[in-house]
Amino acid sequence: MSQSKPVIPQNDNVAHALAGAGGGILSMALTYPLITLSTRAQVESKRAETAFLAAVQKIVAREGVSGLYSGLSSALFGISVTNFVYYYWYEWTRAFFENAAAKAGRASKKLTTVESMIAGAIAGSATVILTNPIWVVNTRMTTRKADAEDEALPGVEKKKKLSTLGTLLNLLKTEGPQALFAGVVPALVLVINPILQYTLFEQMKNAVEKKRRVTPTVAFFLGALGKLFATSVTYPYITVKSQMHVSKQGEKKEGMMEAINRVVKEEGYGGLYRGIGPKVTQSVITAAFLFALKDVLYEQTVKLRGSVAKKALAA
Repeated sequence: MSQSKPVIPQNDNVAHALAGAGGGILSMALTYPLITLSTRAQVESKRAETAFLAAVQKIVAREGVSGLYSGLSSALFGISVTNFVYYYWYEWTRAFFENAAAKAGRASKKLTTVESMIAGAIAGSATVILTNPIWVVNTRMTTRKADAEDEALPGVEKKKKLSTLGTLLNLLKTEGPQALFAGVVPALVLVINPILQYTLFEQMKNAVEKKRRVTPTVAFFLGALGKLFATSVTYPYITVKSQMHVSKQGEKKEGMMEAINRVVKEEGYGGLYRGIGPKVTQSVITAAFLFALKDVLYEQTVKLRGSVAKKALAA
Protein backbone atom coordinates (compact mmCIF):
# COMPACT_ATOMS: atom_id res chain seq x y z
CA MET A 1 0.00 0.00 0.00
CA SER A 2 1.18 3.53 -0.74
CA GLN A 3 1.88 5.91 2.10
CA SER A 4 -1.24 7.81 3.02
CA LYS A 5 -1.75 11.12 4.75
CA PRO A 6 -2.11 11.22 8.57
CA VAL A 7 -5.42 9.76 9.63
CA ILE A 8 -7.97 12.45 10.39
CA PRO A 9 -10.72 11.52 12.87
CA GLN A 10 -14.01 10.82 11.05
CA ASN A 11 -16.42 11.22 13.98
CA ASP A 12 -16.45 14.99 14.20
CA ASN A 13 -20.05 15.94 13.44
CA VAL A 14 -19.51 19.70 13.43
CA ALA A 15 -16.51 19.53 11.09
CA HIS A 16 -18.46 17.32 8.69
CA ALA A 17 -21.42 19.72 8.90
CA LEU A 18 -19.23 22.77 8.18
CA ALA A 19 -17.55 20.98 5.27
CA GLY A 20 -20.93 19.98 3.84
CA ALA A 21 -22.20 23.55 4.14
CA GLY A 22 -19.10 24.97 2.44
CA GLY A 23 -19.21 22.39 -0.35
CA GLY A 24 -22.90 23.08 -0.89
CA ILE A 25 -22.37 26.85 -1.19
CA LEU A 26 -19.56 26.47 -3.74
CA SER A 27 -21.35 23.86 -5.85
CA MET A 28 -24.68 25.73 -5.88
CA ALA A 29 -23.05 29.02 -6.85
CA LEU A 30 -21.56 27.26 -9.88
CA THR A 31 -24.85 25.76 -11.07
CA TYR A 32 -27.57 28.21 -9.94
CA PRO A 33 -28.80 29.32 -13.40
CA LEU A 34 -29.87 25.70 -14.02
CA ILE A 35 -31.93 25.79 -10.81
CA THR A 36 -33.70 28.95 -12.02
CA LEU A 37 -34.58 27.36 -15.37
CA SER A 38 -35.78 24.12 -13.79
CA THR A 39 -37.86 25.79 -11.05
CA ARG A 40 -39.62 28.07 -13.51
CA ALA A 41 -40.38 25.15 -15.80
CA GLN A 42 -41.90 23.22 -12.87
CA VAL A 43 -44.28 26.01 -11.81
CA GLU A 44 -45.17 27.64 -15.13
CA SER A 45 -46.93 24.59 -16.58
CA LYS A 46 -47.37 24.64 -20.36
CA ARG A 47 -46.04 28.19 -20.61
CA ALA A 48 -42.59 26.70 -20.09
CA GLU A 49 -42.47 24.60 -23.26
CA THR A 50 -39.26 26.24 -24.38
CA ALA A 51 -35.93 24.77 -25.46
CA PHE A 52 -33.08 25.14 -22.98
CA LEU A 53 -31.06 27.78 -24.87
CA ALA A 54 -34.23 29.64 -25.87
CA ALA A 55 -35.29 29.76 -22.20
CA VAL A 56 -31.90 31.22 -21.23
CA GLN A 57 -32.09 33.84 -23.98
CA LYS A 58 -35.66 34.74 -22.99
CA ILE A 59 -34.76 35.32 -19.34
CA VAL A 60 -31.60 37.29 -20.19
CA ALA A 61 -33.46 39.47 -22.72
CA ARG A 62 -36.27 40.20 -20.26
CA GLU A 63 -34.38 40.50 -16.99
CA GLY A 64 -30.69 40.63 -17.80
CA VAL A 65 -28.09 38.07 -16.73
CA SER A 66 -29.11 38.74 -13.11
CA GLY A 67 -32.45 37.06 -13.89
CA LEU A 68 -30.64 33.71 -13.97
CA TYR A 69 -29.52 34.36 -10.38
CA SER A 70 -32.85 35.50 -8.93
CA GLY A 71 -33.08 34.26 -5.34
CA LEU A 72 -29.39 33.28 -5.16
CA SER A 73 -28.86 34.81 -1.69
CA SER A 74 -31.68 32.81 -0.11
CA ALA A 75 -30.54 29.68 -1.99
CA LEU A 76 -26.97 29.95 -0.68
CA PHE A 77 -28.26 30.54 2.85
CA GLY A 78 -30.67 27.63 2.40
CA ILE A 79 -28.08 25.17 1.10
CA SER A 80 -25.63 26.09 3.86
CA VAL A 81 -28.24 25.44 6.56
CA THR A 82 -29.62 22.37 4.75
CA ASN A 83 -26.21 20.73 4.35
CA PHE A 84 -25.07 21.67 7.85
CA VAL A 85 -28.15 20.05 9.44
CA TYR A 86 -28.09 17.05 7.10
CA TYR A 87 -24.42 16.19 7.55
CA TYR A 88 -24.53 16.78 11.29
CA TRP A 89 -27.34 14.27 11.80
CA TYR A 90 -26.07 11.87 9.14
CA GLU A 91 -22.61 11.66 10.74
CA TRP A 92 -24.14 11.42 14.23
CA THR A 93 -26.28 8.47 13.15
CA ARG A 94 -23.38 6.92 11.26
CA ALA A 95 -21.12 7.15 14.33
CA PHE A 96 -23.90 5.52 16.40
CA PHE A 97 -24.10 2.55 14.01
CA GLU A 98 -20.30 2.22 13.79
CA ASN A 99 -19.99 2.16 17.60
CA ALA A 100 -22.78 -0.41 17.81
CA ALA A 101 -20.99 -2.55 15.20
CA ALA A 102 -17.72 -2.34 17.17
CA LYS A 103 -19.44 -3.34 20.44
CA ALA A 104 -21.16 -6.25 18.69
CA GLY A 105 -17.80 -7.45 17.38
CA ARG A 106 -18.80 -7.09 13.73
CA ALA A 107 -15.86 -7.62 11.35
CA SER A 108 -16.52 -4.39 9.45
CA LYS A 109 -17.71 -1.09 10.90
CA LYS A 110 -18.80 0.11 7.44
CA LEU A 111 -22.50 0.94 7.22
CA THR A 112 -24.71 -1.72 5.70
CA THR A 113 -27.29 -0.75 3.05
CA VAL A 114 -30.09 -0.69 5.65
CA GLU A 115 -28.02 1.38 8.10
CA SER A 116 -27.18 3.89 5.34
CA MET A 117 -30.89 4.23 4.54
CA ILE A 118 -31.85 4.74 8.20
CA ALA A 119 -29.10 7.38 8.64
CA GLY A 120 -30.34 9.15 5.51
CA ALA A 121 -33.97 9.04 6.69
CA ILE A 122 -33.17 10.57 10.10
CA ALA A 123 -30.91 13.28 8.65
CA GLY A 124 -33.31 14.05 5.79
CA SER A 125 -36.40 14.37 7.98
CA ALA A 126 -34.66 16.72 10.42
CA THR A 127 -33.42 18.82 7.50
CA VAL A 128 -36.86 19.14 5.86
CA ILE A 129 -38.60 20.32 9.03
CA LEU A 130 -35.94 22.93 9.81
CA THR A 131 -35.29 24.29 6.30
CA ASN A 132 -38.63 24.13 4.42
CA PRO A 133 -39.39 27.85 5.16
CA ILE A 134 -36.09 28.86 3.53
CA TRP A 135 -36.91 26.98 0.33
CA VAL A 136 -40.44 28.38 0.18
CA VAL A 137 -38.98 31.92 0.19
CA ASN A 138 -36.34 30.92 -2.38
CA THR A 139 -38.94 29.40 -4.74
CA ARG A 140 -41.09 32.53 -4.48
CA MET A 141 -38.07 34.71 -5.36
CA THR A 142 -36.94 32.45 -8.21
CA THR A 143 -40.37 32.36 -9.86
CA ARG A 144 -41.48 35.95 -9.10
CA LYS A 145 -39.68 37.41 -12.10
CA ALA A 146 -41.47 34.97 -14.40
CA ASP A 147 -44.43 37.38 -14.28
CA ALA A 148 -42.31 40.31 -15.41
CA GLU A 149 -43.78 40.10 -18.93
CA ASP A 150 -47.19 41.10 -17.57
CA GLU A 151 -45.67 44.04 -15.72
CA ALA A 152 -43.98 45.22 -18.92
CA LEU A 153 -47.37 45.91 -20.58
CA PRO A 154 -48.38 49.58 -21.02
CA GLY A 155 -50.31 50.95 -18.07
CA VAL A 156 -49.26 48.15 -15.73
CA GLU A 157 -47.33 49.41 -12.73
CA LYS A 158 -44.12 47.53 -11.98
CA LYS A 159 -43.95 45.90 -8.58
CA LYS A 160 -41.10 46.80 -6.30
CA LYS A 161 -38.43 44.12 -6.20
CA LEU A 162 -38.31 42.53 -2.74
CA SER A 163 -35.19 41.31 -0.95
CA THR A 164 -35.02 37.89 0.72
CA LEU A 165 -36.10 39.41 4.05
CA GLY A 166 -38.79 41.48 2.29
CA THR A 167 -40.17 38.36 0.59
CA LEU A 168 -40.29 36.57 3.94
CA LEU A 169 -42.06 39.44 5.73
CA ASN A 170 -44.53 39.89 2.85
CA LEU A 171 -45.29 36.17 2.92
CA LEU A 172 -45.95 36.21 6.67
CA LYS A 173 -48.11 39.34 6.37
CA THR A 174 -50.28 38.18 3.47
CA GLU A 175 -50.48 34.41 3.98
CA GLY A 176 -49.47 33.70 7.56
CA PRO A 177 -46.79 31.43 9.08
CA GLN A 178 -48.42 28.27 7.68
CA ALA A 179 -47.34 29.34 4.17
CA LEU A 180 -43.73 28.67 5.19
CA PHE A 181 -44.55 24.97 5.46
CA ALA A 182 -46.29 24.65 2.10
CA GLY A 183 -45.09 21.52 0.32
CA VAL A 184 -43.64 19.96 3.48
CA VAL A 185 -45.38 16.60 2.82
CA PRO A 186 -43.85 16.04 -0.63
CA ALA A 187 -40.59 17.37 0.83
CA LEU A 188 -40.71 14.63 3.49
CA VAL A 189 -41.45 12.08 0.76
CA LEU A 190 -38.42 13.49 -1.06
CA VAL A 191 -36.24 12.40 1.86
CA ILE A 192 -36.03 9.26 -0.28
CA ASN A 193 -33.83 11.30 -2.69
CA PRO A 194 -30.81 11.70 -0.36
CA ILE A 195 -31.48 8.20 1.04
CA LEU A 196 -31.07 6.75 -2.45
CA GLN A 197 -28.19 9.10 -3.25
CA TYR A 198 -26.12 8.52 -0.12
CA THR A 199 -26.87 4.80 0.13
CA LEU A 200 -25.70 4.25 -3.45
CA PHE A 201 -22.70 6.54 -2.86
CA GLU A 202 -21.67 4.77 0.36
CA GLN A 203 -21.95 1.29 -1.17
CA MET A 204 -19.99 2.29 -4.29
CA LYS A 205 -17.41 4.03 -2.09
CA ASN A 206 -17.04 0.90 0.08
CA ALA A 207 -16.50 -1.19 -3.07
CA VAL A 208 -13.87 1.22 -4.43
CA GLU A 209 -12.05 1.45 -1.06
CA LYS A 210 -11.36 -2.30 -1.21
CA LYS A 211 -9.16 -1.65 -4.25
CA ARG A 212 -7.91 1.93 -3.95
CA ARG A 213 -8.12 5.20 -2.02
CA VAL A 214 -11.15 7.34 -2.79
CA THR A 215 -9.72 10.58 -4.20
CA PRO A 216 -11.76 13.78 -4.78
CA THR A 217 -11.94 12.83 -8.49
CA VAL A 218 -13.38 9.40 -7.69
CA ALA A 219 -15.82 10.96 -5.20
CA PHE A 220 -16.86 13.43 -7.94
CA PHE A 221 -17.99 10.63 -10.26
CA LEU A 222 -19.53 8.47 -7.51
CA GLY A 223 -21.51 11.48 -6.27
CA ALA A 224 -22.70 12.24 -9.81
CA LEU A 225 -23.94 8.67 -10.34
CA GLY A 226 -25.76 8.60 -6.99
CA LYS A 227 -27.53 11.90 -7.63
CA LEU A 228 -28.43 11.02 -11.23
CA PHE A 229 -30.25 7.92 -10.04
CA ALA A 230 -31.96 9.59 -7.06
CA THR A 231 -33.21 12.67 -8.93
CA SER A 232 -34.50 10.68 -11.91
CA VAL A 233 -36.59 8.48 -9.58
CA THR A 234 -38.01 11.28 -7.40
CA TYR A 235 -38.49 14.12 -9.91
CA PRO A 236 -42.35 14.08 -9.99
CA TYR A 237 -42.38 14.90 -6.27
CA ILE A 238 -39.86 17.72 -6.83
CA THR A 239 -42.27 19.22 -9.39
CA VAL A 240 -45.25 18.98 -7.02
CA LYS A 241 -43.24 20.49 -4.13
CA SER A 242 -42.25 23.51 -6.24
CA GLN A 243 -45.86 24.09 -7.34
CA MET A 244 -47.07 23.93 -3.72
CA HIS A 245 -44.40 26.45 -2.67
CA VAL A 246 -45.87 29.09 -5.00
CA SER A 247 -49.56 28.50 -4.29
CA LYS A 248 -51.14 31.75 -3.12
CA GLN A 249 -53.53 32.52 -0.28
CA GLY A 250 -57.14 31.95 -1.33
CA GLU A 251 -56.21 29.25 -3.84
CA LYS A 252 -57.45 25.77 -3.07
CA LYS A 253 -54.81 23.92 -1.08
CA GLU A 254 -54.01 20.57 -2.65
CA GLY A 255 -52.71 17.42 -1.09
CA MET A 256 -49.73 15.69 -2.64
CA MET A 257 -51.72 13.05 -4.56
CA GLU A 258 -54.28 15.67 -5.64
CA ALA A 259 -51.50 17.80 -7.10
CA ILE A 260 -50.00 14.83 -8.93
CA ASN A 261 -53.40 13.82 -10.35
CA ARG A 262 -54.09 17.41 -11.46
CA VAL A 263 -50.79 17.68 -13.32
CA VAL A 264 -51.35 14.33 -15.04
CA LYS A 265 -54.91 15.30 -16.00
CA GLU A 266 -53.94 18.73 -17.37
CA GLU A 267 -50.59 17.95 -18.98
CA GLY A 268 -50.16 14.18 -19.07
CA TYR A 269 -47.41 12.25 -17.32
CA GLY A 270 -44.85 14.41 -19.11
CA GLY A 271 -45.99 17.34 -16.94
CA LEU A 272 -44.49 15.61 -13.90
CA TYR A 273 -41.09 15.71 -15.59
CA ARG A 274 -41.22 19.30 -16.84
CA GLY A 275 -37.80 20.94 -16.47
CA ILE A 276 -36.07 17.63 -15.71
CA GLY A 277 -33.21 18.35 -18.15
CA PRO A 278 -31.71 21.37 -16.38
CA LYS A 279 -32.66 19.95 -12.95
CA VAL A 280 -30.87 16.64 -13.45
CA THR A 281 -27.88 18.42 -14.98
CA GLN A 282 -27.73 20.87 -12.07
CA SER A 283 -28.29 18.20 -9.41
CA VAL A 284 -25.65 15.86 -10.81
CA ILE A 285 -23.02 18.60 -11.22
CA THR A 286 -23.80 20.07 -7.77
CA ALA A 287 -23.62 16.65 -6.07
CA ALA A 288 -20.42 15.78 -7.90
CA PHE A 289 -18.70 19.00 -6.80
CA LEU A 290 -20.11 18.61 -3.28
CA PHE A 291 -18.69 15.12 -2.80
CA ALA A 292 -15.38 16.14 -4.38
CA LEU A 293 -15.05 19.25 -2.19
CA LYS A 294 -16.50 17.99 1.09
CA ASP A 295 -13.65 15.70 2.16
CA VAL A 296 -11.06 18.36 1.27
CA LEU A 297 -12.98 21.00 3.25
CA TYR A 298 -13.42 18.55 6.14
CA GLU A 299 -9.67 17.96 6.38
CA GLN A 300 -8.96 21.69 6.23
CA THR A 301 -11.63 22.40 8.88
CA VAL A 302 -10.13 19.85 11.28
CA LYS A 303 -6.59 21.11 10.68
CA LEU A 304 -7.62 24.75 11.13
CA ARG A 305 -9.44 24.00 14.36
CA GLY A 306 -6.45 21.99 15.58
CA SER A 307 -4.04 24.84 14.91
CA VAL A 308 -6.37 27.32 16.64
CA ALA A 309 -6.58 25.01 19.67
CA LYS A 310 -2.77 24.70 19.83
CA LYS A 311 -2.35 28.47 19.69
CA ALA A 312 -4.95 28.89 22.41
CA LEU A 313 -3.13 26.40 24.65
CA ALA A 314 0.23 28.04 23.95
CA ALA A 315 -1.09 31.52 24.78
